[in-house]
Amino acid sequence: MDINTTRTQFPVLDQQVYGKPLVYLDNAATTQKPLCVIERERDYYLHENCNIHRGVHYLSQKATEAYEHARQTVADFIHAKEAREIIFTRGTTESLNLLATSFEHYCIEEGDKVLVTAMEHHSNLVPWQQMVQRHQGQLLVVPMNDKGVLELEQYEKLLKEGPKVVSIAHISNVLGTINPVKEMIAMAHRYEIPVVVDGAQSIAHHPINVQKLDCDFFVFSGHKMYAPMGIGGLYGKAEWLEKLPPYQFGGEMVDKVSFEKTTFNVLPYKFEAGTPNVGAALGLETAMQFLQGLDREEVERNEAQLLTSAIEKLSEIEGIRFIGEAEQRSGLVSFIIEGVHPYDLGTIIDKMGVAVRTGHHCAEPVMTRFGIPGTVRASFAMYNTMEEVEVFVNAVKKAAMMFR
Repeated sequence: MDINTTRTQFPVLDQQVYGKPLVYLDNAATTQKPLCVIERERDYYLHENCNIHRGVHYLSQKATEAYEHARQTVADFIHAKEAREIIFTRGTTESLNLLATSFEHYCIEEGDKVLVTAMEHHSNLVPWQQMVQRHQGQLLVVPMNDKGVLELEQYEKLLKEGPKVVSIAHISNVLGTINPVKEMIAMAHRYEIPVVVDGAQSIAHHPINVQKLDCDFFVFSGHKMYAPMGIGGLYGKAEWLEKLPPYQFGGEMVDKVSFEKTTFNVLPYKFEAGTPNVGAALGLETAMQFLQGLDREEVERNEAQLLTSAIEKLSEIEGIRFIGEAEQRSGLVSFIIEGVHPYDLGTIIDKMGVAVRTGHHCAEPVMTRFGIPGTVRASFAMYNTMEEVEVFVNAVKKAAMMFR
């Protein structure tokens, strides 16, 4: 893969900030968008813009066909069995709220439990927490060790307590830990417990096959995989989606409506109330096609080399402490430097043209576990280069020296 050619597809990278060439290392928060994605969404509004499914005229038919083709593309991309197992949402957060709400109405009773892990993003913690609290239930938490690796023996013990749902991150957005989700899914299924996988941090970096994982649900956001903001997806096994009640009510998700009774539409429309973000869905499809046009194994290797190089070079800095040191990790490095607040460090290196994320990364319990206020997080994508790693590390070194 020619990274320089790839970078030409991302014009936002070709600019200066504070008089320095932009080095964008905040990809775990959101990735930049290639021209083909921007142009596809623009083209929709220029030539196809129309509400879908409910019109017989040309534009409505054309937009509907494009939208449903995008659904099939998503199904193919993650190897779902059927396109009707794909629900378009605004992203991971809405997908998880949908599931928490639907499960609550379907099967949650007083005292029930839900199992998550100690490394979850707030989006995969708070919806479940609030749901069980409304029923005087309990949120069970799988602990992790000092390297940021889940303790699977404790996971098995917690499964025996009979949670109604297990919801786990595929890759931690703070630690970069790649969790053994296939093994964890198999363990949960031995106790007949459904499993939700939060794929927000994995789908852009690793091929996903939901059938091989055998997860019951898989959720993701488009904006973390080179697609527009405000679009994402929820995969669910058809047998589960058939059982769960709708999340929202309104147009499109109904079959028959009277003042006395309402019946609901078939999958996937039962979960897609109202007018969807059609343009963004087409942008998501284009982003997936863009990824499929690359050698993803080579992309994965390049990103791994960037991560390894960054860790090796950062290790030379006095007082550095890495947060998350699992053997199986991907995409990002989180760290603190003794005596330096992460916000201060991030602000200084920003002035050197380097964009990183600082703070608790919407994962405050992780920070509590490690006894820190936050971290500096650098996260990598297909368009990042070794030269950018050098610039980043040198910026961190210079910033750290200011506090010596």
